[in-house]
Amino acid sequence: MRFKLAFLAACTALSTPALAEDVFPATLAGHAYLPALSMVAPPADAPRDLWVSGKFTGTARNDQPMSVMGNVGKSYGGHDTGIALPFLGQPVQGMSGFAMNRAEDGSWFVLTDNGFGSKLNSPDAALFFHRMMPDFTTGTVARKETVFLHDPDGKIPFRIANEATEARYLTGADFDPESIQYLNGEIWIGEEFGPYLLRVALDGRVLGIFETKLDGAVIAGPDTPGVRVPAEAGKDFRVQRSGGYEGMALQPDTGLLWAMLEKPLLVEGGETEGDFLRVITFDTAAQDWTGQSFKFKLSEGAKAIGDFNFIDATRALVIERDNGEGDAAKACAEGASDTSACFPNPARVKNIVLLDTADIDADGFIRRIGHIDLMNIQDPDGKALPGLKPAEGPFTFPFFTIEDVARVDETHIMVANDNNLPFSGGREIGQAAQNEFILLSVPELLSAK
Repeated sequence: MRFKLAFLAACTALSTPALAEDVFPATLAGHAYLPALSMVAPPADAPRDLWVSGKFTGTARNDQPMSVMGNVGKSYGGHDTGIALPFLGQPVQGMSGFAMNRAEDGSWFVLTDNGFGSKLNSPDAALFFHRMMPDFTTGTVARKETVFLHDPDGKIPFRIANEATEARYLTGADFDPESIQYLNGEIWIGEEFGPYLLRVALDGRVLGIFETKLDGAVIAGPDTPGVRVPAEAGKDFRVQRSGGYEGMALQPDTGLLWAMLEKPLLVEGGETEGDFLRVITFDTAAQDWTGQSFKFKLSEGAKAIGDFNFIDATRALVIERDNGEGDAAKACAEGASDTSACFPNPARVKNIVLLDTADIDADGFIRRIGHIDLMNIQDPDGKALPGLKPAEGPFTFPFFTIEDVARVDETHIMVANDNNLPFSGGREIGQAAQNEFILLSVPELLSAK
């Protein structure tokens, strides 16, 4: 079968980037989670505003903690999630990226995103990254450290939400951090609003900020400071809303960041340039864009990516996904008006794709080697935790946003979800998704060339 697929891929490559590729098996080797309602206190010198978060997620300001129930939204069935806003403290939620390199103690650098999904509703959501240690024996995740981003040196060239404070802690009204890498004792963060790259010290202090250049020109999104309404999509901005750097891979031994946009770029008239994503390279030593860019072809049904990490000098893993949430086994019947006990838009395309960045065709497309299907994970040893697995059939990872993947060793990778607290479910109707970490045995995928 693999020979036939490879032959077909070779033939179709003559005319278009090939998507006829191997599908490799995945076996669950470990399962752990951080509870959805996990909170962290802001720093002692943070503004009082940050001690209660989520006050602006409704139509009017709300200062009463835990007074408004979270909901997945009408498109996903209108189910409550069992967790209410605003929060006392800052939610740890939303695992939005793994760094390839680990900390000295073996813990993983993990990023949390902008808070509640947009600039407008996240001015009281602090921005931070963590060091975390999942334990697949006990099924728990230890948060070893949380580091809050701040800009006391005024490196950010536009007004931030906490401009009038000395520490200048950053919030979700300033940036939407979605990808992270650890290099030479510093943190690099790719974010979506600019999109920008942020160079950050290990104590969270901003050391530099870099706007995005593609083909020598600065590109922006609708939330980039300086973009004014009315603005024409494809002309005044080319990056889609929430379409910045969802994935940013660090190529080993080069210092190069391969920053991948989450969604296709826009062209004049507001349409997208195609069903592919731009990958733009940045030289951390020169602290500038290299001028090179490449393309990642999305498979049929995929709408965006979630994370991007190298596994060796040239091969890398990418999460590609649709916008579905929930197991297809609990899908609503077509045309159903009552969605209280079903998923109207279930998860279908949730893949971990293996790429070869050393194999790029004449049109700039990076070769896809193959993928695993996160909706079809075998669990012969019963590693799935009680309450976090389907009643029957293979183990699935049916979340809207799956945003973390990294190689653990020669045969295993680790994957985690962004649970969009308190707005996403996926496992059980009426329950907010936990922050799940899964260890997958995928030797065939990791050895594929």
